[in-house]
Amino acid sequence: MKIPFLDLKLVNDATKSEMTAAFNRVMESGWYIQGKELEAFESEFSDYCKTDFCIGVGTGLDALHLLLVAYGIGPGDEVLVPSNTFIATWLAVTRTGATPIATEPDPDTYNISVQSIEAAITPSTAAIIPVHLYGQPADMDTINAVAEKHKLIVIEDAAQSQGALYRNRPAGSLGHAAATSFYPGKNLGALGDGGAILTNDKAIAKKVRELRNYGSLIKYQHDSLGYNSRLDEMQAAFLRIKLKVLSRANENRRQIARRYTEGLSDSDVIVPFVPEWAIPAWHLYVIRSNQRDELQAHLKANGIETLVHYPIPPHQQKCYSNDMNRSLPIAERLSAEILSLPISPSMPMEHVDYVVEKIRAFKR
Repeated sequence: MKIPFLDLKLVNDATKSEMTAAFNRVMESGWYIQGKELEAFESEFSDYCKTDFCIGVGTGLDALHLLLVAYGIGPGDEVLVPSNTFIATWLAVTRTGATPIATEPDPDTYNISVQSIEAAITPSTAAIIPVHLYGQPADMDTINAVAEKHKLIVIEDAAQSQGALYRNRPAGSLGHAAATSFYPGKNLGALGDGGAILTNDKAIAKKVRELRNYGSLIKYQHDSLGYNSRLDEMQAAFLRIKLKVLSRANENRRQIARRYTEGLSDSDVIVPFVPEWAIPAWHLYVIRSNQRDELQAHLKANGIETLVHYPIPPHQQKCYSNDMNRSLPIAERLSAEILSLPISPSMPMEHVDYVVEKIRAFKR
């Protein structure tokens, strides 16, 4: 049996006819940038996430960066970021000239630890970027309370959590603003790159709209030093189709995650811990093993593709290693033990059972 980590063609085949119709509609419209499809998607996605505003941009990295710029964060500022995350979270901070300050995760949830946030705050701290890692929400009420006490901006990195709930509130609606990504492998994935910003702050929404379009809200009138980062009409049209089936797709992921947990909870691997207040989107299902590499090789030999998210923490990447002279032991330990199992809305349960069987058959 061959089980891919993620078969995007199979995932997208479920909406192929609707996507084809959307493609034809945009082609026939003759309007390909900042038109009716984008306007409609922004309205529909903000409704889904229960925010007042959604602004589509070119990538998830751009979404984070433009938000930081909109809040005036730059040189001399420090931004608290998780030590275990995809490097885009850090890069967005570095792009502004601000300094990313790594904070260690909770060893159970792998999300940013409130204790590590409090320990890292200095007079230069301007913002916190909690990442809802693997699709599980961070403990936002506690984070927001710390931020309010110290007058800090909270920007959610919701790139992996479309459809996740925290105390029955959607990810993306839990801080001052949020950034998300529509990279094809995300729960809400485009057929190319894309991203968006979510907020209830009218002034921030207006500023981001200006920044994404060369610093312009009126054609040929440029009020700020802006960028070119726009979610195009074709991707917006595709995302409108995918948004309609997102809740059902996420429920499929939750059933798969439940099956994994039931099958592996008494095995030699560590399964994900989910707090009672969280309903993850299960972008990834990540186990831990102190023999991760051997287990991954065993699964590969049995036709099962797995990945590691992420094998090298940002502070150990070459682009940051000269700036980081301290050890981050929790992130480093996680990076050596984590293994992402196959999960997608189109994954058959017999494939899940096969993965469980082969993990349980692994001999240390």
